Amino acid sequence: QVHLVESGGGLVHPGGSLRLSCAASGFTLGRYAIAWFRQAPGKGREGVGWISSADGYTYYSDSVKGRFTIARDHAKNMLYLQMNSLKPEDTAVYFCAATPRTGAFSYVSDYDYWRQGTQVTVSS
Repeated sequence: QVHLVESGGGLVHPGGSLRLSCAASGFTLGRYAIAWFRQAPGKGREGVGWISSADGYTYYSDSVKGRFTIARDHAKNMLYLQMNSLKPEDTAVYFCAATPRTGAFSYVSDYDYWRQGTQVTVSS
């Protein structure tokens, strides 16, 4: 049974950093297309970054490119989102997601497995 559990959210000042973790169980993370999404209050869920299951290439949304980094630890079956230079507009609930499909996917509807998310608040 596929499970994803996010952790690492919290309150951080603008310009600060935070690392989110996503623990995967029931499947091998490296064989799935995986992604981080976020949802700010009153807005739809948007893709932050995603990793292709075909070639391992990582893609980022323009809003976070150069500030956020996605990494995988294959040995631990973990996914991470390192967030630097955080801005108040990064405030959202962050989700990790996975799908066994082959390729790179940036849409919510492409992903089969989700968890409840973790809150990130950027405020002074």
